[in-house]
Amino acid sequence: MECVIYQEQTGEQEQIDCRQADEGCRATLDRLAVLKPDEFAWIRMDEPRQEELQRLGEYLELHPLAIEDAVQAHQRPKQERYGDVLAVAVKTVWFVERSADVETGEVMVFLGPSFALTVRHGADDPTVEAARRLAAQPDMTRLGPVSVLHAVTDVIVDAYAEAAAQIRTDLTELERCVFSPARDDLTEQIYSLKREVVEFRDAIQPLVPVMQPFTTARDEWPRQVLPYFRDVTDHLTRTDTEVRALDDLLASVLDAHLAKVGTWQNDDMRRISAWAAIFAIPTMVAGIYGMNFSHMPELDWRYGYPCALAVMALGAGLLYRAFRRNGWL
Repeated sequence: MECVIYQEQTGEQEQIDCRQADEGCRATLDRLAVLKPDEFAWIRMDEPRQEELQRLGEYLELHPLAIEDAVQAHQRPKQERYGDVLAVAVKTVWFVERSADVETGEVMVFLGPSFALTVRHGADDPTVEAARRLAAQPDMTRLGPVSVLHAVTDVIVDAYAEAAAQIRTDLTELERCVFSPARDDLTEQIYSLKREVVEFRDAIQPLVPVMQPFTTARDEWPRQVLPYFRDVTDHLTRTDTEVRALDDLLASVLDAHLAKVGTWQNDDMRRISAWAAIFAIPTMVAGIYGMNFSHMPELDWRYGYPCALAVMALGAGLLYRAFRRNGWL
C-alpha cells in the first residue's frame, strides 16, 4: 500500500509511511481522519488481501460489491456509482516482445469527495507513471481526486497505443513472410497473433463507452477537467479503430496465406501429375512388350530394342518439354 496526500492549491505532496502491512493501513486511516478541506488522498494498492481492502473500504464507505470486484479483478471495463463514490474498472495491456503475447491486467479506481483509491492487478503498474505525471504537473492537483482518474487512464491509453504499434510491426513482418517466395507454413503464427489481437480488442473496446460520459459536464467535477478527458477519449477511440483494423487485416492475411498454401498444393499436384504422365509412356511401351505374345512386331528385328528405347525417350522428352513450357515443372 502507498498513500500520498496532495495539496490542491500548491500541488505539494505528503508521503505516508505504509511499509509495514498492518501499521501502514493504520497510519493511512489516521491521516485520512485529519484531512483538510483543500487536501485529498491517493491510496495505491497492489493485489490487496480481502481483509486489508475490507478494513480500508469500511472507512471510505465503499460498497461491499465494489470491494468484491476490486479483490477478484475479473471485470470488464465499466463505471458504477455507489453513493458518493465512483468506481471505474480499466484493463491494462502490455505487449511482450519475446513471446509476441498481449498480457492484460486490471486497475480499479474509486473516487470519493476527498480521496482516490486505485487497486491494481497484473504485472504492469500504470499508477507509477501516473504519479510521476501528477508530480510534474502540480496544477492538475487543483482539480481534486478526479486528476488521479485522468492520470491513470491517460497512462493506460498511452500503453494501448504502444501495444498497437508493436502489434502492427509484427503484422508487417508476417505480411512480408506470407508474400515472400519462401514456402513456410505461417498459419500457427498468424492465428496466434490474431488471438492476441482479439484479447486486446476485448480489453479496449468496452472502455470507449465508459470514457465518453467523462467528456461532458458533471456536477461533481470541475469543468476544467473536461478537455483532458476529451483528449484521452480521442486517443482511445483512435487506438480502438486501429485495433479493429489490425483484426480485420489479420483475417485477410490468414485468408491470403491459406490461399497460398492451396496454391502450393495445386503446384505439387501438377508436378506429380506431369511426372506421372512422363513415366507413363515408358511404362506403357514396356508393358506392351512384356506381354510375351509369340507374334509381336519387331521381335526379330536387330534394332527393335534400341527403337523401343528411343520411342520411350522421345515420348518422355516431348511431354517434359510441353510441361516445362506450360509451367508444370
